[in-house]
Amino acid sequence: MTAKPKPLFLGIDTGGTYTDAVLWSEEGGPLNQPTKGKVLAKAKSLTTRHDLAVGIAGAVDAVLEKSGTDPAAIKLVSMSTTLATNALVEGQGGRVALVMIGFSEADLARDGLKTALGTDPVVFCPGGHDVHGNAAKLDLSGLEAALPELGRSVSGFAVCAYFATRNPAHELATRDLIRDKTGLPVTASHELSAKLGGPRRALTTLLNARLISMIDRLVAATEGFLAKRGIAAPLMVVRGDGALVSAAFARQRPIETILSGPAASLVGARHMTGLDDAMVSDIGGTTTDVAVLDGGRPRLDPEGATVGGFRTMVEAVAMRTFGLGGDSEVTLEDGALDPKILLGPRRLVPLALAGLAHGEAVTSELERQLRAPNPGRMDGRFAVRTGVPDRLAAGLTGPEAKLYETIGATPLALDRLLASNAQNATLNRLVARGLVHISGFTPSDAAHVLGKQSNWDPATARLGAELFARRRDGRGQAIAATPEALAERVLVTLTRWSAEYILETAFAEDGLDGAATVAHALVQRAVDAHPGIARFTVALDRPVIGLGASAPLHYAGLPPLVGNGCIVPEDTDVANALGAVVGQVRVSAEARVSQPREGLFRLASGQTVRDFTEEEKAIAAAEADVRAIVADRAKNAGTDNAEIELATEFKVSTIEGQRMFIEAHVVAVASGRPRIAV
Repeated sequence: MTAKPKPLFLGIDTGGTYTDAVLWSEEGGPLNQPTKGKVLAKAKSLTTRHDLAVGIAGAVDAVLEKSGTDPAAIKLVSMSTTLATNALVEGQGGRVALVMIGFSEADLARDGLKTALGTDPVVFCPGGHDVHGNAAKLDLSGLEAALPELGRSVSGFAVCAYFATRNPAHELATRDLIRDKTGLPVTASHELSAKLGGPRRALTTLLNARLISMIDRLVAATEGFLAKRGIAAPLMVVRGDGALVSAAFARQRPIETILSGPAASLVGARHMTGLDDAMVSDIGGTTTDVAVLDGGRPRLDPEGATVGGFRTMVEAVAMRTFGLGGDSEVTLEDGALDPKILLGPRRLVPLALAGLAHGEAVTSELERQLRAPNPGRMDGRFAVRTGVPDRLAAGLTGPEAKLYETIGATPLALDRLLASNAQNATLNRLVARGLVHISGFTPSDAAHVLGKQSNWDPATARLGAELFARRRDGRGQAIAATPEALAERVLVTLTRWSAEYILETAFAEDGLDGAATVAHALVQRAVDAHPGIARFTVALDRPVIGLGASAPLHYAGLPPLVGNGCIVPEDTDVANALGAVVGQVRVSAEARVSQPREGLFRLASGQTVRDFTEEEKAIAAAEADVRAIVADRAKNAGTDNAEIELATEFKVSTIEGQRMFIEAHVVAVASGRPRIAV
């Protein structure tokens, strides 16, 4: 009898620059054994923001071709994305009307709500509830009068009522009215968070309503592409806490996909290594992201995710991002006798990449600069247009427009382009606008010089290293004897800075000021293994998992600096896409029992409020309610085999020896593998 083939799973990560795809088989063991399974093929394609399906098609078609897989054999598709995060950082999203029930205009000043609202309309209505769920009088006449105009000028609505987490009745009535009169999508705050803090809950609801159309486009583009390829499988999306939810679930709550990409990389890291406790450091071209794995799950930010300067109520990974990557700008410390190599935070186009793309236009200028008797301040630096549409260059000042006109699609040496410091400042403004790239020496170039990287042009990288090595220290001596010595110094610096950022994250997670602690002389001596009568050591309590295509190179020297091992998995370059496909569905529901007056126990769960005369009956009802709610939510989120865990926390006081009930908080968590196509 022929063994039935194992189902295949397709993971997709739609990032800001690249879309990754990975084809994975659970061959080798069941999914609950995290080190089992096999990557059959992986591929990258540039993300196409104007039509996301193009980038997705590029990556997915490549893995299908590499593996020779019949698309019909794919039984589950799962994706992670940074699109929601990028949209909030870049201030994008639809125009939304915010409806505040029981709040005053003064409440807009709290938690950054007014800033987030910008010029979008807001409507205040009397109503809301108190802490025990008792209602004030609801009056929606003002909203009803405004709806005909709002229905024509906004893409959706966000509704937040005072103490809606204790009684959502007024949000539900408002939501039904808006849907009835306009047919537009409505997000109600109680659907997203059970936490108190009205203005921040309103902010989270507003951002969610803005993102609905964007995530809708991503899901629609992915579903359209899958249908064209004959892949009839459920589509899942990674949330910011690393859990999977169905695409339909994510469409309603897109705010929960912020930090989806980093969360997926942590799930991927755990799957590839089998480690439950680790520091995870993901190095890319521009940034390094560092986070903590605890007990097999990403450590979450207890305050809620902060994105684009706004602190939300969304549970997401506690991730620290640093401006350090393979394409970081390499500079020299100013005015020091023995100057240090400095890296980032700005990203440059590596010289090796510029040389590959433009050849003689770059190398001839580097050779000219090398023939000069003395090193120049702008040696090895070029400016080139980024290639964005001309309309994005609107509103430039006279000097900016003139300089932008001079710069073209071929790199121009800065020592020929710039005649003054003022022009240098103008150039930096064009870079900040995303109109111009600077090309220069980077750690990627250093790796090419030493033969540790070879995907671009090593000869151009070496010319850049020769120019940089000629620069002078405070004594007038060249900073490096050879290009190789300079390259080695740059790579050692990158590894050292990586260690410091990993330690900074660890100190911060331990409740210290991470940056100040890692900069302390004693920690610096410990990392340097500085000899002395008093010797210091510093060590992480867990190993580091290194992610990113360049992690094998940059993290090889990490263990002695952090006092623990560093594991770089085989498929580290597609950790996000792999994390998207091996994760679990995980949803929660909660209920509260309060005592508005002695002998009365009020249960608020889901969309209902009920009163009991006995504490035990109220608690039993709360536990039954959250079980039913979370089971239904898990089914909607995409799993048919959820395990449910229940936790009840009591707040009580003791007065004259008597126990006094204050409140009970009941939480149910359901988790399970996503359903697959049969």
